Amino acid sequence: MSAAHDHGHSHGHSHAPASFNRAFAIGIALNLAFVAIEAWYGWKVNSLALLADAGHNLSDVAGLVLAWGGALAGRLRPNARHTYGWQRASILAAFFNALLLLMAMGSLAWEAVGRLGTPEATEGWTIIAVAGVGIAVNTATALLFMRGRKGDLNVRGAFLHMAADALVSLGVVMGGALYLWQGWAWIDPVMSLAIAVVIVLGTWSLFRQSLHLLFDGVPERVDLAAVRALLMALPGVADVHDLHVWAMGTSDTALTAHLVLADPAADADALMHEAEHELHEHFEIRHVTLQLESPGFALQCRLRAGAGCS
Repeated sequence: MSAAHDHGHSHGHSHAPASFNRAFAIGIALNLAFVAIEAWYGWKVNSLALLADAGHNLSDVAGLVLAWGGALAGRLRPNARHTYGWQRASILAAFFNALLLLMAMGSLAWEAVGRLGTPEATEGWTIIAVAGVGIAVNTATALLFMRGRKGDLNVRGAFLHMAADALVSLGVVMGGALYLWQGWAWIDPVMSLAIAVVIVLGTWSLFRQSLHLLFDGVPERVDLAAVRALLMALPGVADVHDLHVWAMGTSDTALTAHLVLADPAADADALMHEAEHELHEHFEIRHVTLQLESPGFALQCRLRAGAGCS
């Protein structure tokens, strides 16, 4: 029986290039300043819609920080104590950010429902002016990431998030205009409820995905059945078992698998090269570890109960 071959390869992580450090810094600074302005005026004119949008824009800051942090964490080299580095910190941060934001929006929605029964007057022009600044800030931030949105998942997420938030600020402007036009005092809590719903819908996906990844779930962009089919289709591969795919962080995916060779004398290097290339091209999986086995060894591996082979 031929000996099993174990190959482990680590490649570059999918993170924002250094040229986007300035874009992240400017975007975070702009949005933090706007959050402070919007929260102050929301409190001053008693506008829940402005306060809701301030909460939304604070989540944008957190999202930008997470994206930037993920890019920087990908550059931290693994060591003897942390052999994968610190990439999982980005998943933890995303989870806790989503959890806190869901709680905040629940509290805001409760307050908004209470105000529907006793609507209070607000200042329409102030709401329009402040939310108008929000449109400008979110649009400007989105433009900072426009050129990199097709080549990097982190940058693309930042771009889409900021572009969507420009539309949310537009909704607040519309609410202020309706208040000035019709004098509907109830429009402010209604708009704040609508914004809270938008935030919860967006945040729920982040919460669900981050929780899934925390428990080593297969990333949503990876079809495990398709990965297995790809490995089975490699020349000289008779079977695949002990296949695992998980997220090392929010931007890097790892894979381990046992490949059973029909011919133990096959060219292992050529097979490894093709497997890594195909997994990278089709699934953006860069951290690949494959064990090549003879049919006899594979049979023993499968029968070894509790040994982690399946």
